[in-house]
Amino acid sequence: MTSVLIRIALRYLAAALVARGLFSPEIGGLLSSDPDISMMLEIAAGALIGLCAETWYYLASRLGWAR
Repeated sequence: MTSVLIRIALRYLAAALVARGLFSPEIGGLLSSDPDISMMLEIAAGALIGLCAETWYYLASRLGWAR
């Protein structure tokens, strides 16, 4: 399910960047349809979620929120 959401987000991001003139239509198409880019973003999203969870746990134990 995560890969589907990331691909949808990539399509909207690519469309916005093409509309603003920051990317050419060819690069926008490559960004929204390349499975390697999607896989890299999935890995980065997973790492970010894990980092947020570990940071939250560290703060909770440090500030006495965890019992």
